Amino acid sequence: MSTKRFAVLAVVLALLVAGVLSFYASSSPDGLQHVAETKRFAQTETGHHTANGPLAGYETTGVSSPHLSKGLAGVIGVGATGLLMGGLVLLLRRRGATSSTDVPEHEPH
Repeated sequence: MSTKRFAVLAVVLALLVAGVLSFYASSSPDGLQHVAETKRFAQTETGHHTANGPLAGYETTGVSSPHLSKGLAGVIGVGATGLLMGGLVLLLRRRGATSSTDVPEHEPH
């Protein structure tokens, strides 16, 4: 399988998982929340600056359908993560190509 075909399939699979399966994710608290409740310090939780953001709570603000809201939030998250990682890969690849030509080869003694 070619690298391009693999990348396309990986993106499609990630979008399907984020957009479709995300609605069926557990509504139980995550590990940190569970520990906070078990150890009785959950009441000390305070709000944060992104609590009212457009993707807060794994939902999309302004979308009335719960299925679509969660799915869209997942797809946006996958897209943002993909763009950040793609940019990082391009940056590191370019940096690696320039730095490898600047370093003189080591000659054995």
